[in-house]
Amino acid sequence: MTQEIVKRVLEFIKNDDHTEDAFNDQALQLFRYQYKHNIPFQMYCRQKGKTPRMVKSWKDIPAVPINAFKELTLSCEDPENAEDVFMTSGTTKGIRGKHYHPTLDVYNHSMLKNFRERFMNGHERMKMGILFPTEEEMPNSSLSHYLALAFKECGTNDSHYFVNEKGLQVDSLLLELEQAEETGNPLALLGASFSFVHLFEELQARGRSFRLPAGSRILDTGGFKNKSKELDLETFYTTLSTLLGVEKSHCINMYGMTELSTQFYDDGNAMVPSVKSGPHWIRTRVINPLTGEEVPNGEKGVLVHCDLANYNSVTTILTEDLGMENEEGFLLLGRVQGAEAKGCSIAVDEFIAAAKEPSQ
Repeated sequence: MTQEIVKRVLEFIKNDDHTEDAFNDQALQLFRYQYKHNIPFQMYCRQKGKTPRMVKSWKDIPAVPINAFKELTLSCEDPENAEDVFMTSGTTKGIRGKHYHPTLDVYNHSMLKNFRERFMNGHERMKMGILFPTEEEMPNSSLSHYLALAFKECGTNDSHYFVNEKGLQVDSLLLELEQAEETGNPLALLGASFSFVHLFEELQARGRSFRLPAGSRILDTGGFKNKSKELDLETFYTTLSTLLGVEKSHCINMYGMTELSTQFYDDGNAMVPSVKSGPHWIRTRVINPLTGEEVPNGEKGVLVHCDLANYNSVTTILTEDLGMENEEGFLLLGRVQGAEAKGCSIAVDEFIAAAKEPSQ
């Protein structure tokens, strides 16, 4: 059964069917599979009265709060047989959420198809500089795996990593930047947002700046998470553009999370906050977490993502990210606070209580 599910998901990703009906059919098929094989999820759905007989739309699928991944094993397959498990950074209470992948085929196809369309700008391959540790150094990091895929499948042979166990390799990176200026060959720099802040500090301390060749691109992701000083978006992208000579419209932000198998991108950061959007196999709703109801377009709420590449855990996740929907996608407005945070917390408590109740 699992092989058949994987095959159908891969076909759905490959086929560019953007219709509501196609998305709905695929989402309901996955919901029935996950309801049957993911027991904590099934118990939560039963408590909510959301059985396969009652759920008629992808919007009806109960959203699992993101912190449930820290408390319970959410997997249709035996987690012991997973090809890989991605773990959250554990910045809250030191507990790490786990996302099991019986096979990485789906994650890899989802990442590469989307990455090529949203970041590569028509290039088959580009010379890349990666500002993040390798998979070997961070084996359970979804971001390490994501960047390793970009490096292997879309980078040229002379691409390099510039972070190791000793930190950012500034001298090597500056040589790479100098070489790019001299040769005029475009360079793609990819890494965590906080890695770029460390680079800013080094460049400013040394009084250096660069003008990378036309066609160069930058991808940052992940925010700062207490790993560097925090910069507001306008300051971050202005500094990035000023110090590296890449237009802000070519500075792309990727929004992803360990608990998803698909990423969102913007089309540059000439204006912030930028609009994020995803491919045809992921959709987003903006809700009030206290009621579970969608908020009207243009109002703030909590983001719920339905990711059809999440075939083994749950498709639909209640994040703790604040956002606002518009016609092109959604604006990411930071972390939830106040009433929204309370609503997310209640949802976590409800999920854990339901999942731990004895079967009836």
